[in-house]
Amino acid sequence: MAEPTADAPTSAGGNATVVPEHGETHGGSSASRLNWLRAAVLGANDGIVSTAGLVVGVAAASASRGPVLAAGVAGLAAGALSMGVGEYVSVSTQRDTEEALLAKEVRELAEEPEAELAELAEIYEGKGLSPELAHRVAVELTAHDALGAHAEAELRIDPDNLTSPWQAAFASMAAFTVGALLPLLAIVLPPVSVRVPVTMAAVVLALVVTGVLSARLGESDARRATLRVVAGGVLAMAVTYAIGSFVGVHV
Repeated sequence: MAEPTADAPTSAGGNATVVPEHGETHGGSSASRLNWLRAAVLGANDGIVSTAGLVVGVAAASASRGPVLAAGVAGLAAGALSMGVGEYVSVSTQRDTEEALLAKEVRELAEEPEAELAELAEIYEGKGLSPELAHRVAVELTAHDALGAHAEAELRIDPDNLTSPWQAAFASMAAFTVGALLPLLAIVLPPVSVRVPVTMAAVVLALVVTGVLSARLGESDARRATLRVVAGGVLAMAVTYAIGSFVGVHV
């Protein structure tokens, strides 16, 4: 919801008439898209690191492509399903909470309209408006879309743009799958003698990309974020390679 601005058009009496800018009454859609993009990048990063660690560990224990491919495919499927189910449950819980809050707001608007109007005016007064202007803004917004105005100001929820659990689940599954395919292909396609170095190089390159993307989406330092992501991925591969080598020799 756009906050009233000083250069709002004036009424015939010379007083400022505060009207939210068109399209900004419910401005959560862009933030929602940004969150989805960030989640997709992180999901792909999870797919890269977890699958790379798995296949490198198995490759250290076995020179045959069969076990490596089987382990990689199984890890990809299990990881993608786990991500999808986890995201579905999480977003379903969030949506249930949002719907319950909106239902409560609907009841309060029906049973106590004056109290809700005063509450909305207090919110805008707390943002710095004068009591008179805050009351006028609350009256006009309530007349236009009472539920939307209260949901945005009090709950930070857009009633017309609630998150879809199924969309979240499929997006997480797809992102994880795309990320997991890279180390899986990198480990099974090259010759056995170079498959581990090739996989590690491909994973480091992919992690640099996801690190830079996540840093830009979060408006943080790209070098620091990328270093953390790459260091975590390399550590995971080193540990699983060491475990796989030990198991391959002693079992």
